[in-house]
Amino acid sequence: MSPPDWVRGSGLGLCAATSLALFHAAGAAAEAAPYPGLATTSCQVQGLGKALCADLTRPLDPARPSGPQIKVHVVIKPAVGRHKAADPVFFLAGGPGQSAASLSGMVAPGFKRLNNRRDLVFVDQRGTGQSAPLICETPRARSLATSIDDKTLDSDLDACLAHLKSLPHGDLRFYTTTIAMQDLDAVRAAMGAEQVNLVGVSYGTRAGLEYQRQFPARVRRQVIDGVAPPDMALPYSIAQDMQLAFDALLQRCEKDEGCQQRHPQLRARWATYMGSLPRKFELRHPVTGRIESLDIRAKDVLGWVRPPLYVPALSAALPQAMEEAMAGRPQALFTLGASMGSGKAGSLSMGMHFSVVCAEDYPRLPQLQAPTGTVFLAQVREVYDKACARWPKGQVDPAYYQIPAAQAPVLLLSGGADPVTPPVHAARAQKALGPKTVHLVAPNLGHGLMTSATCATDAIQQFISAESDTQALAVKASCLDQIPAPPDFIRPGHLAGQARKETP
Repeated sequence: MSPPDWVRGSGLGLCAATSLALFHAAGAAAEAAPYPGLATTSCQVQGLGKALCADLTRPLDPARPSGPQIKVHVVIKPAVGRHKAADPVFFLAGGPGQSAASLSGMVAPGFKRLNNRRDLVFVDQRGTGQSAPLICETPRARSLATSIDDKTLDSDLDACLAHLKSLPHGDLRFYTTTIAMQDLDAVRAAMGAEQVNLVGVSYGTRAGLEYQRQFPARVRRQVIDGVAPPDMALPYSIAQDMQLAFDALLQRCEKDEGCQQRHPQLRARWATYMGSLPRKFELRHPVTGRIESLDIRAKDVLGWVRPPLYVPALSAALPQAMEEAMAGRPQALFTLGASMGSGKAGSLSMGMHFSVVCAEDYPRLPQLQAPTGTVFLAQVREVYDKACARWPKGQVDPAYYQIPAAQAPVLLLSGGADPVTPPVHAARAQKALGPKTVHLVAPNLGHGLMTSATCATDAIQQFISAESDTQALAVKASCLDQIPAPPDFIRPGHLAGQARKETP
């Protein structure tokens, strides 16, 4: 399901084949796996194959156990080995608003060694996937001009909120991270596990830290990849970090002789171009294929620039796409911006997203100093200003924003080119977590290491599988330092032109 037009493009906010023998082994283990408080059924999950599925009943409002109820959806890939470990691995999705179950088929294949002895568990956080979903959609084939029209976007937001409030589970005050982690612990208890291992990415790291705060004795090991501490307030932090990533991209081009020759004075010319907007351009609609003429504003262009920054392989094409846009051909930049988050697995439940951000992040903004020198702030903040002015807000305990010292080992992972959760946030979290931590950084990778570097996945499996805490904290991944930055994308025609110039 695609996100609504009023968030698509703003940047808000992971396959390997299984052998036949392993498939049958997993199936046998699935049918035999006993979970005392969880009524599971055999199910087929895209990319995951045969698994176990269950729905755990939970009160919408924890203070009213007999009040309205919701179903929390769980997908389990049972351990395939005979000597099963008692501590399953719970994966926490990002966003906020992603469905863990929808991502399971992309995540699980990378953790086959871990799955030999441990169940892999994917819980759709309340408000996402099949757990009381808070999803709003808009027509994907509507015109591009309509999709970016401010009045239409305001109308979409009002319609979305009215729709969500009409749902049986539509009291949006009860979708905070704190309550969701109480659901997660209920799943743990229903499975009969004394302790669990947590693996969270992006917002999932914040969720994992909150679970650890509430239930420290239940955590055996925790992995937080692309660390988003609870005191990291959107949209200020995301705007500032995005600006730093964009500036670093321009600086790399300025220092690279080839890039500088292909895109001379890129920074200055880009600023001039942005100052010339709005202007009328032609774009091909990604769904209908029709060519449309529309007025494009600076904030629309910023919305196309932000998504590729998450992935260095895509951001390497930004200088050329920016060059094309400045020449009056913005299609490449528009297409590059639309390349992220267009699939069903990567889509966000925007109702859950705003329920979390408007309760946990937005109220703190008046207490914080807004970042200066960032062109991204207005573009990002506009979305949250409109949504959070309307959105019901749950209560958040002040203790939520504090990170207690970890009682169990924590592995922190960061990408040096991450535009939203750069290493500085992990370093701050590590200081609070204390000595039972190890922080691994991949200088040239972006957001989320475990889906972009095999050695990061290997490190996670070694960390969780280690028999002792000392062995877990000794995990290393020197290969992360050896991953190069992708080269600047060069238009094929430019190469041909260079060859002709160099031919005597």
